[in-house]
Amino acid sequence: MTAETAAVKTATVEIETVETEAGTARITWHPAPRPRLVLAVSHGAGGGIDARDLQALAHTLPAHRVTVALVEQPWRVAGKKVAPAPRTLDVGWRGVWPALVARGLPVISGGRSAGARVACRTASELGAAGVLALSFPLHPPGRPEKSRAAELLGAGVPTLVVQGGNDPFGRPGEFPGGDYELVEVPAADHGLAVPRRAGISQDEAVTIITDRVAAWASGLR
Repeated sequence: MTAETAAVKTATVEIETVETEAGTARITWHPAPRPRLVLAVSHGAGGGIDARDLQALAHTLPAHRVTVALVEQPWRVAGKKVAPAPRTLDVGWRGVWPALVARGLPVISGGRSAGARVACRTASELGAAGVLALSFPLHPPGRPEKSRAAELLGAGVPTLVVQGGNDPFGRPGEFPGGDYELVEVPAADHGLAVPRRAGISQDEAVTIITDRVAAWASGLR
């Protein structure tokens, strides 16, 4: 599934490129001291690993003994503006997986939006320790009949969903019952951003995300 890897180390992060059948992917590692888990998390179809929530997790989780691996899919590394079909996204994720497990630790498969769908679809086959689904796109905006709930419910491993209270791709109240945990970020949109009129600040919203993910990950083995 993967061919060769090349790593470049800096003082605080490690940047690794991985050749997959979908092209070259890139992993930005944020190592934890004495890590017990790896959280591998990818971006959505319209953004990159500079997303606010992904960066917050990368800077917060290592203190909880969770190494964070921010994964850029091959299409993003290649500079393309449009994500490929879901099947190709899954191929890229599968190709990166051997590099993620190479450190000998359980790996949480994660992603935001389209990346969350990839994590859910592939979790069981890859042997993920859990799934972190940030802003899971339950349906296209205004099209609740086009539900993607089956992907979420079929993850087959412990799953945490972090969803904005005003996400047009699926508000928390629209999610079906199932064997997963759901955390609501009040008033947040699909990017987990909160408007100025919200009852919480953006910093408070980010803290909700990092605190709940840290607490959930602490219970995984």
